[in-house]
Amino acid sequence: MKRVTVIACLSVLIMLASCDFKDPYTLNVDVTKNGAGPTSSLQQSGGGNKKGDRIYDFTLFDIHAQPVSLSKFRGKVLLLVNTASRCGYTPQYEQLQQLYEQYQPRGFEILAFPSKDFGGQELETNEAIATFCYTRYSVDFPLFAKTKVRGENKHPLYRYLTEKSQFPGEVRWNFEKYLVDRKGSVIGRYYSSVLPLSEEIISDLERALVQSS
Repeated sequence: MKRVTVIACLSVLIMLASCDFKDPYTLNVDVTKNGAGPTSSLQQSGGGNKKGDRIYDFTLFDIHAQPVSLSKFRGKVLLLVNTASRCGYTPQYEQLQQLYEQYQPRGFEILAFPSKDFGGQELETNEAIATFCYTRYSVDFPLFAKTKVRGENKHPLYRYLTEKSQFPGEVRWNFEKYLVDRKGSVIGRYYSSVLPLSEEIISDLERALVQSS
């Protein structure tokens, strides 16, 4: 019983260490920036650092607070999107779901990272975000817990995307998108106003699906 209690306490401490204390529901942050030590389950796995496959080194909490390694998506074309539920771009969820339904059978995944970084336009809890996305837009692509995508405590995934990929620069607003090929290379970046079903994204997606299959 004591062993179980200790394990449970350690799990809680790890979760707390990963939180942004200004918003305890923002689980995906850079834990090295808020006084906590590096934790392999929350940051890079320390795996391969080959050019083009760094994307698989990151682990984040999903919308149900379960750790998910991006390595599970290895070999698929990915569209990474930072989202919000109370933004003028929020209706893009509808097109994202349409895009997902059309291309998911061919090895495509959309990974959504809700964020409160821009005007506080995300809902308070991850549970509320999940309910909103599932009921309002019937989303069934992977949703992650609230994520820091800019600033000092941004999650290492977004530190990589904005500082180490071939598309550097801070995320400007909600619903920016990154396209990743099957080898883990970031091959496209699209600002908020570029719709998921735009010719630009579909053209790049089609090319990635064919070239890397």
